[in-house]
Amino acid sequence: MVEVRFLGVGEPKPKRAIRVPLGLVSYLQATPLMLILGCFLLLPILMIGTVSFWDYDFAQMYPDFVTFNYTETLGSWVTWKIYFNTLKFALIVWAITLFVGFWVAYFLAFHVRTSTMQSVLFLVCTVPFLTSNIIRMISWIPVLGRNGLINTALVNAGIVPQPIEWLLYSDFAVVLAMVHLYTLFMVTPIFNTMMRIDRSLLEAARDAGASGWQILTNVIIPLSKPGMAIGTIFVVTLVMADFSTVQVMSGGQSASVALMMKNQMSLLQYPAAAANAVVLLALVLLMVAAILRVVDIRKEL
Repeated sequence: MVEVRFLGVGEPKPKRAIRVPLGLVSYLQATPLMLILGCFLLLPILMIGTVSFWDYDFAQMYPDFVTFNYTETLGSWVTWKIYFNTLKFALIVWAITLFVGFWVAYFLAFHVRTSTMQSVLFLVCTVPFLTSNIIRMISWIPVLGRNGLINTALVNAGIVPQPIEWLLYSDFAVVLAMVHLYTLFMVTPIFNTMMRIDRSLLEAARDAGASGWQILTNVIIPLSKPGMAIGTIFVVTLVMADFSTVQVMSGGQSASVALMMKNQMSLLQYPAAAANAVVLLALVLLMVAAILRVVDIRKEL
């Protein structure tokens, strides 16, 4: 019997591989992140910018193109005072958290020898963050109140004749609560930066006769600047956007831009709140850009 076979019949066809240009691969990999950022970051910002030009009354808002939302925001002396107050909070909280965060990170990175103990102590720092910001903030009220722990101890010890009123419902209470809430956001990036410092540089400085203070100022602090910059961005943006701490800890006696926006939204003044949001966003971006111009943080990202 003769077997007849036709060429190409019964043989598996070779699979065609889809070749993608190398320049396009990186864009395809970044597409999911770009979609997420576009939907949850860029689109809301675009909507806020659009609504900031709309008109409104006591009941609803109307699609339009008006600029009086910005003229009222930038032309009011009260608004400028609120912005100045917010910047004051940001500057004071940043200075305190930078000082406290640097020394806490320095102790964890250079004075705790074992990595296990470093992890344990760092977890101890994060214990308060197991609760919400509201709980940690309100926990200061029985401590700072007129009949709180501090005033009771001071009066009983005879240090002060009567309770100190400004401990609670004041700018001091706002700053104290913010420092408590946001110090860890400064500790973490500085600690990560210090752990990346080559220890041979410190040994070389000691061998060259440098003192501990000289090593700190000439080696550790310059190499820790990227972590300080990242912590600064975290703290400043969080303070500028905080409204609950200002509202609760000041007892309504102080204000911030975020609190003003919250009050405007409660009064259905959404375009005015959107205009303030755009101005605040521009201010924060300018501050972040200034920080990035001074310190290069690309090595930490």
